[in-house]
Amino acid sequence: MNSGYTYREQVPQRGAGRGLAVFLAERHPHSSAPIWGERIGRGEVLLDGAAPQPDQRLRAGQTIAWSRPPWEEPQVDTRFEVLFEDAFLLAVAKPRGLPTVPGGGEFLENTLLSLVRKRTPSASPMHRLGRSTSGIVLFALTPRARSIVQQAFREGRMRKTYRALVQGAPPARLLIDTPIGPVLHPLLGTVHAASPTGKASHSAARLLEQRQGCALVEVEIATGRPHQIRIHLAAAGYPLIGDPLYLAGGGVSASLPGDPGYLLHAWRLGLAHPTSGAALELISRPPVELATQGE
Repeated sequence: MNSGYTYREQVPQRGAGRGLAVFLAERHPHSSAPIWGERIGRGEVLLDGAAPQPDQRLRAGQTIAWSRPPWEEPQVDTRFEVLFEDAFLLAVAKPRGLPTVPGGGEFLENTLLSLVRKRTPSASPMHRLGRSTSGIVLFALTPRARSIVQQAFREGRMRKTYRALVQGAPPARLLIDTPIGPVLHPLLGTVHAASPTGKASHSAARLLEQRQGCALVEVEIATGRPHQIRIHLAAAGYPLIGDPLYLAGGGVSASLPGDPGYLLHAWRLGLAHPTSGAALELISRPPVELATQGE
């Protein structure tokens, strides 16, 4: 069991006049209005610091606080490896299955951020990896380092290289420029996917090994869109083995994805050190499934 968490939000203008329980159900559809009403009745929800009624009408700007009781989080691998550390930066290797930050209503303390901050309280993550993606996550340890690294990410001055196991037989080199943006999904609302109205995105893939029924590829990304590698490789006709969402050609599955079974690893990150300017190359050894025969 974790220690529980208090979620806070302000009522937007469009929420004015709505009943509290109905408003919360619309905003957070994981629970129905009657369930929110039960939580309000138990005193878990406060409105501007006071106990409300489930049907209490809202005003724009009011503050809602839900004190979620402690819950049991899914068991995950919480071991991480320190790859680099000095007074300004910390780089660690995240295991597959461990979320980078809290999210999804399931994870709070079983996250890389929580675990790293128990060791190094000043650590601020500079980017995220999906839960099923393993490999390098970079943290800044000072405000100045955080600002410089953030600017380097925005300006595309980070060399981010991944490895993945994909379907099919991709060519030796593959440049992918498919735009990425939100698209409608029948069960998830919206998801990031290939979209002609999305943001410009650039990936360069290289074939490392052709295997029986699949291929090992290396992908360097010049942009950092959500799920970019999964989306781009699928759009090019080579979806990740075991990816439950992104389909060959750029489509998305209409069903609710189960536990992701794909293999994706952030194995190299190149950057200039935020204070010295020295070239820094971080490497996280790939899992055996994503290693070449010579490694």
